[in-house]
Amino acid sequence: MTADMPALASILVACVGGSLLSLAIAAGVALRVRASWIPTLVSFAVGALLGAVFLDILPEVFERTKNPSRITAFILGGILAFFMLEKLLIWRHHHHPDVQDGEIPPHHGDHDEPGHDHGGHDHGRTGYMIIAGDSFHNVTDGVIIASAFLADQRLGVVTALAIIAHEIPQEIGDFLILLHSGFGKRKALLLNAMTGVATVLGAVIAYFALRHVSAWIPEILAVSAASMIYIAVADLIPGLHKRTALADSAIQGLFIALGIGIIWIIHASLEV
Repeated sequence: MTADMPALASILVACVGGSLLSLAIAAGVALRVRASWIPTLVSFAVGALLGAVFLDILPEVFERTKNPSRITAFILGGILAFFMLEKLLIWRHHHHPDVQDGEIPPHHGDHDEPGHDHGGHDHGRTGYMIIAGDSFHNVTDGVIIASAFLADQRLGVVTALAIIAHEIPQEIGDFLILLHSGFGKRKALLLNAMTGVATVLGAVIAYFALRHVSAWIPEILAVSAASMIYIAVADLIPGLHKRTALADSAIQGLFIALGIGIIWIIHASLEV
């Protein structure tokens, strides 16, 4: 398999379009979002991620490989690697120390004015750490999207949609934390937009590197699947367990199923 310009165009459209879409939705929602909405978005993201992994990426990987044991070893190693990376780079850089995933930062109530520096804040330090963590994540997202498109156009579309699905609730939470850290609306928007460049950077690097190592695409996709499993299971699902009411659990289950169902519909409609 060789990479070509149509593939590069598809990769760039997916990365740029996905970044702009997630940023626009995050900026539009973050300023008026209620805490009760975030778990619903996270639930859908979980379904979309797991649906993409188990309905598209892994079947594609096992179809291409002649050594399934090698692939499962890469998946296991990838999960361990992302655990260590989160410990080393993301844990303190991506999360506000007083904020859980899917929750609005404390004191950011209806009467707070976004963009003003509230008492006790760190004057943007946490916000900059979040941007650093997001940039790392977005480079990884770009690699995932590029490797998927180079393997198969349909797989690339599904993977890009799944990435966008999990980026939206993440971007909303990050936008709120930036505002809470004392950034104005415009600066928060600009900083989040800058992290989108990292997605394109990761995709372009992956495109020009992968074109010479196509034999490694199953292993790369296996690591990509590991990252998506890790994000869904280790980062997103634990936040859902914080809401234990029967109604909340039912809604979460419904939207997880909805995320999986949409991925299945996309898979079926694009299958030739």
